[in-house]
Amino acid sequence: MANDASALSPGVNSDPFSPPADSALWRKNFLLGAATASYQIEGAINEDGRLPSIWDTFSATPGKVLAGDTGEVACDHYHRWESDFDLLSGLNFEAYRLSIAWPRVMDEAGRPNQKGLDFYKRLLGRLKEKGLKTFVTLYHWDLPQHLEDRGGWLNRDTAYRFADYADLMSRELAGQVDAWATLNEPWCSAYLGYGNGHHAPGLANDRFATQAMHHLLLGHGLAVPILRANDPASMKGIVANIGRGTANSESAEDRRAAHLFEVQHNAWILDPLLKGAYPEDLFELWPGTKPLVLEGDLKTIAAPIDFLGINYYFRTNVKSDGAHGFTEVPLPDVERTQMGWEVYPDGLRDLLIGFKQTYANLPPIYITENGMASDDEVIDGRVEDPQRISFLKRHLAAVDSAIKAGVDIRGYFVWSLMDNFEWAFGYERRFGVVHVDYETQKRTVKHSAELIAKFLAERKERN
Repeated sequence: MANDASALSPGVNSDPFSPPADSALWRKNFLLGAATASYQIEGAINEDGRLPSIWDTFSATPGKVLAGDTGEVACDHYHRWESDFDLLSGLNFEAYRLSIAWPRVMDEAGRPNQKGLDFYKRLLGRLKEKGLKTFVTLYHWDLPQHLEDRGGWLNRDTAYRFADYADLMSRELAGQVDAWATLNEPWCSAYLGYGNGHHAPGLANDRFATQAMHHLLLGHGLAVPILRANDPASMKGIVANIGRGTANSESAEDRRAAHLFEVQHNAWILDPLLKGAYPEDLFELWPGTKPLVLEGDLKTIAAPIDFLGINYYFRTNVKSDGAHGFTEVPLPDVERTQMGWEVYPDGLRDLLIGFKQTYANLPPIYITENGMASDDEVIDGRVEDPQRISFLKRHLAAVDSAIKAGVDIRGYFVWSLMDNFEWAFGYERRFGVVHVDYETQKRTVKHSAELIAKFLAERKERN
């Protein structure tokens, strides 16, 4: 049954956006939106005073990105944003999650770049005109290269420079943002960027990863009170990617391995944010990697937040490595996406319910990313994406199950609005509900997006 898009959860309607009558998705206060990120769609990397980012450097380095792709043009959203927003609102989405490119809005001395600021003011102004809720992420991985040249997230000073950036943006954009997220997926920034080198800046050392994570979270903690002061009407939060780890057997060793997987993927971020401490089990997994933590840091990191953004894509099946860690054991005959990731909606439900049990102060949750890559093609002017339709249907059902179990989940954002630059995988992997022809920049609405628009129109009519 691998990759069989008809393998739907029992008892759920075949239309992915016409859920059962008692589903939370019908509630008018449950937000449904689409998400993107600056480097993945904007292009225009050398225009209007934008400085180089670590992803400009990384993607221009031979062998780092599939097919040598870069974000130089991407979806050309910098020039096509008006028509992209017409498309967004035409699909009846109620909210839009975007990120700001740090290198586009400040110079090396930390002074504002007015042309960059004006770009985001135009974007947010138009979104408000269209009646969409605006969720803005300050850092979606595109660190200015000049800060990386001084150590990047290994340098404690970067956390303070991030606070300066948050200060500028929240002063300039106050009143235009419904929800600020400080960071997107610090696990990826720290581990993929500094731990295994799969992402920019391409360093590979476990000790680097834990120190980078500490400075990322410190930057978050420093920024939250600044955002509160400058833009009090908005929500403030952070976005974490979470992973479900399951044991390859019932042995104590394999169950411990699955626990350690979730410690390094989830608790590494959520414990300092919600408990004010790093999980000790993390340093069992990576001995000798405790970061330098100064007095008061953890209190700063644990500043109360208004929401927690959750990104979820797949689970990982693991076994003990015979030492103090785990190794992945891919399961046979399971449905997978173009990324090779297993489709496992129950993992999202189980993790959300588990977080409610683990964290007494768990804030309201928004699913800020969920989606899948497939090798979509335009045939006779249409894009059929049945696996994505099935994927979204089943994950929304999982979210509904978590809500019924008492988890406070207030919205869901599809990743992504349009096909885009998928980091180290370049342009081969297509996550969008809108197809992008990268040679012509033509946008084609996929069948999944048509069904989303249909459901949202029906929901609006009912409410």
